Order: sequence, then C-alpha cells, then structure tokens
Amino acid sequence: MTSPAALAAWTRAETALAVLAVDPIGLGGLWLRARSGPVREHFLERVGAIRLPQRRIHPTITDSQLFGGVDLSATLSSGRLVTDRGILSSPASLILTMAERCSQGLSARLGQALDARACSLIALDEGSDSDEMLPAALAERLGLFVALEDVPARAVSGDPAWSADAITAARERLCFVSVSPQTGDRMVLLAASLGIDSLRAPLLAWRAARALAALHGRTDVGDEDVLSAAELVFAHRATILQGAQPEEECAAPEPEETDRNDISQSDSKETLVPPEDVVLDAVRAALPPNLLEQLTAHRALGRGGAGSGAGQRLKGNRRGRPLPSRPGHPDGRSRIDIVATLRAAAPWQPVRRAMSPRGHLLHIRPADIRLRRFEDRSDRLLIFAVDASGSAAMTRLAEAKGAVELLLTEAYARRDHVALVAFRGSTAEMLLPPTRSLVQTKRRLTALPGGGGTPLAAGLQAAEQAAHHARRHGLTPSIVLLTDGRGNIALDGTANRALAATDTEAAARRISALGVTSLVIDTSNRPQASLQTLSETLGGTYVALPRASAERLSDAVSAALEG
Repeated sequence: MTSPAALAAWTRAETALAVLAVDPIGLGGLWLRARSGPVREHFLERVGAIRLPQRRIHPTITDSQLFGGVDLSATLSSGRLVTDRGILSSPASLILTMAERCSQGLSARLGQALDARACSLIALDEGSDSDEMLPAALAERLGLFVALEDVPARAVSGDPAWSADAITAARERLCFVSVSPQTGDRMVLLAASLGIDSLRAPLLAWRAARALAALHGRTDVGDEDVLSAAELVFAHRATILQGAQPEEECAAPEPEETDRNDISQSDSKETLVPPEDVVLDAVRAALPPNLLEQLTAHRALGRGGAGSGAGQRLKGNRRGRPLPSRPGHPDGRSRIDIVATLRAAAPWQPVRRAMSPRGHLLHIRPADIRLRRFEDRSDRLLIFAVDASGSAAMTRLAEAKGAVELLLTEAYARRDHVALVAFRGSTAEMLLPPTRSLVQTKRRLTALPGGGGTPLAAGLQAAEQAAHHARRHGLTPSIVLLTDGRGNIALDGTANRALAATDTEAAARRISALGVTSLVIDTSNRPQASLQTLSETLGGTYVALPRASAERLSDAVSAALEG
C-alpha cells in the first residue's frame, strides 16, 4: 500500500510542473532530485505541457553549443564569416541531465541566461551523497524544488492532475492575477523567519502563488496559494525550521482604531497570509528527510584543485606540460594550434588552389585543424589509516604523528594533502580531514586514547570512503595503512575474527577496484603473513617496519608511493 507521504510528494510534483508550465520564464525552472527510474521518466513525460522547445543538455556542453559562435572551418573555407546558432539563441526549456556534476563555469553561464530570461531549466539531480548536489548559485535561480527519491512507482497516477486546457487557460489568466501588498510583505518576513537571506526566494514565491491562483481560476491570491507556494519555493531553501518567530516580530503593525473601518471596507477583497506556524508546518512536510543536513554539508564543502604535484595525470587544453596536437573540432574551450594546423594544410594547397574557383591563396579544411593539448597533475592526498587499538596504540599514534608532520613539511613543495583515520574499539574515526596545515594536524592528533579491539575492516572502509570522496573532487588519493594486522572486530561491531577477516578482504577488494595506490606498513614485532596477503589484495606495497621511527616511516612512504 502506498504511504500518504509518497502520494503527497507525487501530488506536489504534479503541482510544481503545472505551475512551471504557467510561468516557465518567470519562475526560472525546477530542481528535480530523483534517481533515474520509472517515476522520474513518468514525470518527464509531462514536461511537454511547458510548451517551449525542449533541449537536453549535459554537464560537458561547450560555450559554442550554448551561445553559438564562429564556425572556423566554414569561415576559412568560404572566405566569409560563418556563425553557428547556439541553443540559447531562442527561448527554450532546457533539461540538464546529471545536474549534480554541473561545473561552476556552466552554472554561472546558465545562471546568466536565467537572469536574462532566455530560457527555463529543469535540473535532473541524481546525486546520492551530500557532496553530490546542484551548485548553489544555479539552485538559487530555480524557483521550484521537487524530490521524488522516496516515491514508489505505484504512487504515480495515470492521468495528469492538470489538463492542457487548464494550463492554457491559466496562462491567459495570469496577467490578471493580483497580489495584495500585505501578502508580499508577509512573504518576505516568512522567508526571513526561515533563515532565507536571498530576495529571489520571496519574489519566486510571489510568482508561484500567482500561477497557482491562475490554475484554480482565481484573480486574487488566497491562503492556499501561499501555502502551496511556500512548499515549492521555501522548503529546500530554509535553514531554520525550529519554529516560527514570535508573532510580535513578524506581524505587521495594526492600523489605528480610527482607520480600521475604512481599511476593512476598502480592502475587504484582499486575502491575508496564514500564520507563520501554519506555513512552517507545510514547509516541514515538503522538506525531504536529511536534505537540510545535505545542503549544509554541500555549502561547506571545499573543492580540491588541480596542481602540479605527484597525483594522476590529467589531460587538458589550458595549462600543464604541452603534448602533441591532435585533430579535433573547436568547441569554444580548446585552443587551436595554428602552426600545426598550417603544417597539416600546407601539402594540399596546390591541389586546393587548382580546384578553387575563387582563387584564394589559403585553403583550410576541417580535417586540417589541430587542437593544443596539455598534461597536468592533480593534487595528491595521503590517507593515513592508523590502528589505535591494543597496548601499543599510543606508540603507533606517536609514530604516525611524526610521519605525518614530516610529510607536511614537504607538502608545500609536493602539493600533497594529508588525512588521518584512526580505528579502535568497534569503529573508525576521521581525525584529520584533508589538509596541509601543520598546526591543524598537531591539534587533531593530540590525546587520542588507545585500547580495545581492532576494527581493521572499519578502518579500511573509512579510508575507502575518504579516497572515493577525494577522487570526486579532483584529488589523487593514496592510502597508507599502519597496523599490526590483528583484526578481530567485524563491521557490525561483533567480536568475530572470521567475519572480521571476510569484511577486511571485501573492503580491500573495493579499494583495489578503485585503483587507489596503497601501502601497508606492518608494525608488529614479526612480519605478519596476513598483512602480506592483505597488501596483495589491495594491489599495493607491503613494508615490515617493527618499532619504526617517524623518519623511517616517512622514508618508506615516500619510496613506496613515488617509486
């Protein structure tokens, strides 16, 4: 049986789509957070009601495809300027797939187009983690938000809630819908009470309320229109949901007694906004679970940049070590290698001049164009996974601290980041997020208690998650595991050596599948065969260093990871 919450979410999605169809340019667009599946496809089938030419774009679309530009090969061949028309040359309804991978540059360009009211955008966000989300600058410009992540396919109704005729009639009625000044003022106060500091939000809610009133055949915005607009516009922007502000802080001052009768007679047709606590309840109902925490984490998330350190090689067209040019088509981002292009076209000039009726001296064809290429290296992240269990835990942590501090002294030259994961008892903990700060490292490494079991599987799992997170943000991760190899705690927290060994092997295979460079440092008094096997499963390097000092650990890490 379908839950009432799922039915309400689908009804809200249909309402949002109808509102967008009434005023697509004014509302900017819709942010749809949903996984690929039948529910999302059924929703997209109804996008045709927007009645704008639909164009699908992807996160790697080029500027020339968006805005148009000079067709270089056609211009050189014809001897006159030839331009291409871009997608944004005429109003269109854009559908951005994989919106969670949208770059900051594309976000700025689309935001500029939305501000100029050149298009309407539906962003399809398939992100599953808190750091996989639509860029904040673009999300702010999209008026509506819909989350269908927890909606089953059986909750999808067969027929649309709003017919095409109803939407057409609402478009014609929209210009006659009025909003009272009191309603507009209360929308601004409500946005402020929800912790929304942008003026775009109340303006978009104002437009959404007008579209909702037009859909219901009214020329005045009513209480139900304000409630629905708050659910669609304010829910995902809210940062304060503990409760409404006191009435005396939000309420507008009452008119004097002498003017009350005149005002009630002259404004008898104007509707008042419902109390803030009612709207807050509606916003809470529309807000997906844990979305506020995900948005907060996403806003605070820093992005690693590419550098010239010891990370993986990246192909680019702007910076780095030059590589041989390759044939290609100019896309607005790549640079043309003029010398290589002329060199490729030179042998064919006599033949082309003889075949050309216009007598041009230089003939460049699309196949002659060569694009410049560069090779860059991303920053590297060293993830130390340190065993903090048992009687020797404090000694190993002191050794790891010394090794990390020694590596940090070279981080500015090698452009390395360092992170520290400690595992003890039944869990693993990220003690040190990726950083180059020596002061922060010393602060985070102080006074960690030792003892308890050895959750080796949890430590590897935490290191895997850190490596996966780093790779998504342009860093090249490497894992350094510092342990004596006596894992006895499984991932579920139980003291089961057999299950712990199975979980450890599974985590090691996942790390190996990621292609992450790894180093296993055996700190036991005698080399452990289990750690050698674990190193082979990781596809990494095994180093036996009993009673290792910080200098020896630093030398071993540098030799194993750079060799």
